[in-house]
Amino acid sequence: MKALVLGGGGREHALVRALSLDPGVTSIHCAPGNPGVSDLAENHVINVTDGLAVTELAARIRAELVVIGPEAPLVAGVADALRERGIPVFGPDKEAARLEGSKAYAKEVMLAAGVPTARARVCRNASQVSDALDEFGAPYVVKNDGLAAGKGVVVTEDRAAAERHARECGRVVVEEYLDGPEVSLFVLSDGAHALPLLPAQDFKRAYDGDQGPNTGGMGAYAPLPWAPAGLVDEVMESVVRPTLQEMNRRGNRYQGLLYVGLALTSKGPRVVEFNARFGDPETQVVLDRLASPIGAVLQATDTAGLKEIGSLQWKPGAAVTVVVAAEGYPGDPVKGDVVGGLDAANALEGAYVLHAGTSWRGASDVVASGGRVLSVVGTGTDLRQARERAYEAVSRIELRGSFHRTDIAERAAAEL
Repeated sequence: MKALVLGGGGREHALVRALSLDPGVTSIHCAPGNPGVSDLAENHVINVTDGLAVTELAARIRAELVVIGPEAPLVAGVADALRERGIPVFGPDKEAARLEGSKAYAKEVMLAAGVPTARARVCRNASQVSDALDEFGAPYVVKNDGLAAGKGVVVTEDRAAAERHARECGRVVVEEYLDGPEVSLFVLSDGAHALPLLPAQDFKRAYDGDQGPNTGGMGAYAPLPWAPAGLVDEVMESVVRPTLQEMNRRGNRYQGLLYVGLALTSKGPRVVEFNARFGDPETQVVLDRLASPIGAVLQATDTAGLKEIGSLQWKPGAAVTVVVAAEGYPGDPVKGDVVGGLDAANALEGAYVLHAGTSWRGASDVVASGGRVLSVVGTGTDLRQARERAYEAVSRIELRGSFHRTDIAERAAAEL
């Protein structure tokens, strides 16, 4: 199988790495990719939201699977363009991707499907926002209705900050706050059958102790030793299958990955959000634990073949990823500084570096070109060892002004 991965972040580097370990995948291409990806795949510079450009590239390299990493190409209908050309693609079509592209639409589907989730109101002006904030109270949860690259949500005790975010976004969804720890569950779907992956937990706040602004994610770990027994089965029955049935009822067959963001509340699991693609940085740890060859599994979502796949196999042990972020992230990250220590970090046993926001300067210098620059993965027999290796590798990275959280998986590892 020849595979083409769209995107250039840490999630896509993780996908490329997983595909490179699949003996059934003979060659890998990535657009646009990044310096880390270039060690495993041939990079191509195209506009990944341009369906014609993507289909022409896929046809030229004779791709037998196109894996769409980010949300923007999905919402732009790139999967539709590929399917129209008969090219197998991993990712939902434009209409189905509205589950991520519009928080209001996702809430509408959840309500129709009877999915347990937070009470919410769609607001189009300041008066409606004020009424909703009054109704639900603090902590205030305000979500941009459209795509916001993982940073369109504000959870705050500060009412003025909540109102300011609503004004900046325009149309928003205001929700009641859900208590309890959050869990990310990735589910593969071919429209008729669904296959869950390993649950993971990520850390959205910028600083230790869940302080600071929301980010795209500062780290993650898997598995979750504290997760309630039967959690995945419960979510599949109460959330995933009803949602897929409702999408089919609407004529929007869902093929690809459904990201279910959950809060394990005192009243049971509640859906925080749906996304239409792999989450970042949870993908980095979940795919690290996957033992099954990934190429045929992803392709099966497009060919109604998940029933034949049966179940997935997982490696024993654990994985922890720590994001190294540029100075100023998530506001106005500093770009252009040289990233050093990559070889030293990759040389550590049980650890490796995935590039998230890097680019080349000249022939050999790797420089920061995004807010989340690297995703450093540590693996081990348990969370303690995986965590130690991840942080040892992080200590070998050199990037002026960079920062990272020091408490990724700390509590879960301490409870072992």
